[in-house]
Amino acid sequence: MNKKRLGILCSSVLLLGLASTAQATLFDRGGGMIYDSDQNLTWLQDANYAATSGYAAANAVYNGATASNNIFADGVMGWDAAVAWASGLSVGGYTDWRLPTITDNGNDGCNFGFTGTDCGYNIDTSGSELGYMWYNILGNIAYYDTSGNGPQAGWGLTSTGADGVNFLNLQSYYYWSGTEYALATRNAWNFRSSSGRQFSSNKSSVFYAWAVRSGDVGGGGGGTVPEPGTLLLMGLGLAGLVVRRRCLQEGRYAV
Repeated sequence: MNKKRLGILCSSVLLLGLASTAQATLFDRGGGMIYDSDQNLTWLQDANYAATSGYAAANAVYNGATASNNIFADGVMGWDAAVAWASGLSVGGYTDWRLPTITDNGNDGCNFGFTGTDCGYNIDTSGSELGYMWYNILGNIAYYDTSGNGPQAGWGLTSTGADGVNFLNLQSYYYWSGTEYALATRNAWNFRSSSGRQFSSNKSSVFYAWAVRSGDVGGGGGGTVPEPGTLLLMGLGLAGLVVRRRCLQEGRYAV
């Protein structure tokens, strides 16, 4: 191999090594299930499955403004109804579905703020499965910036997918979490996907519900199935090791 061709090849291997460090986060596992590798969660691809599956229409009930088991045909429901719906799901042979959780960080209750808290905008997403999906994975922008100024350019639910994987029927409205509000158990935590706000509301409010389960469904039994892109990178990586050794021998780049 002449030196010019080897130099080009060495540069390509170096760039490939840098590019392969960027890992995908969302993986389509089929059957309407999306794996979120960052949080080790499997989400229903349909973020309004209660409506599109026909469940909401078949179970629609209105028991008054204070009833948390209200269900409406468009998929919005009270908190108790949402918890019961998620826990009763059977999708892909899995029956351990639930609503996403929100952790009450800092002082008990809502510590409202515009950045880094458990309540408000630009939240501490490490304590919110919904917030992490909306901000970190989908890359949406809150109505307010971290100084409390708004509206920000590009705010709102502008992205419903990442890594070539798209969620369906993700509503620009409120979504229930499965976490009660400890200081007032008549309330529960929720996330507003239209503006990026995390807050608590009375359980009788009617919001959407999006089901998740812990772990991956790929390969059955919680195992993972390598994606085609991953298999390609593995093959390229093996070939790259051979070329890299030659490049090191020629002094083309440092270890």
